[in-house]
Amino acid sequence: METTNFFNQIARMQVTGTLQIAIKQGVENNWIVSVLLQNESCGDNAKNLIVPCTLKGTAEELDADFFATITSPLEMASGLMVNMEAFMKQLEESKKQSAMEKEKTDREKKEKEAKAKKYTDALQKAEELEKEGKFREAWTAMPKVAEYPEHAEEIRKRQSVYERHFAPSLFNE
Repeated sequence: METTNFFNQIARMQVTGTLQIAIKQGVENNWIVSVLLQNESCGDNAKNLIVPCTLKGTAEELDADFFATITSPLEMASGLMVNMEAFMKQLEESKKQSAMEKEKTDREKKEKEAKAKKYTDALQKAEELEKEGKFREAWTAMPKVAEYPEHAEEIRKRQSVYERHFAPSLFNE
């Protein structure tokens, strides 16, 4: 019995997936061989656009050049499908990260808006108390400089205006 190294040569190819080989006898001692690599773990439907590698020739021609002809295209197709799957996984991870970043940004935006509203509300309360002549309460209602350092100058100016109304001064007439 003659020994072939067919499966050893397939094993040496660096492909991931299922190798589908169809062999059909053509006309005038020619053979038609179709080789297709499928990788079910690849989630990208673009893999379905990869066409089979089709060879035509006599049995002697196919014996001589079969593996030399199919190895490179199959390894490229395998690499492409593995990269597509890695790309799809990374894309999914990026979407998750993006959603987390958006959520974080939205949360930070809401916190800023809440802080700004709290500042505005405190200023309005102080103005209402000032109109009622309650300068000490207006001073107390003002936002704290420690909480709003970006508005420190404005807060201190208003507080000094209120202080003039409720703190006695030696220099006032």
